[in-house]
Amino acid sequence: MSVNYAVYILYSEKDKRLYVGCTSNLDERLARHRRGEVGATRFRRPLTLIHSEEFVDKAEAFNRERFLKSLWGAREKKKILREYLGLKHSA
Repeated sequence: MSVNYAVYILYSEKDKRLYVGCTSNLDERLARHRRGEVGATRFRRPLTLIHSEEFVDKAEAFNRERFLKSLWGAREKKKILREYLGLKHSA
C-alpha cells in the first residue's frame, strides 16, 4: 500500500501561528509554501514543517485535516507546537 495523502502542520516564525493543510504531494506543496504561492501563508513566511501524518485514503486524510482545524483539534495542535518549541529550544 502506498501513501497518497499527507496532513501537515506548518509553524510561522513570523506570527507564531499554525497552518494545517492536506495534500497528495507534500514535497511540492511545501515548495509552493516556501515560494509564497499559497495565499493563506504568503505573508506568514518563513514557515517550518513541525508535523505530518500520512494516509492511504483521501477521505481519512481530509477528515483528519478538518479535525485539526476544529476547536476540538486545537488541544492536539498546541501539544504538537509545545513539543516542537521544546525541541527547538533544547537543540
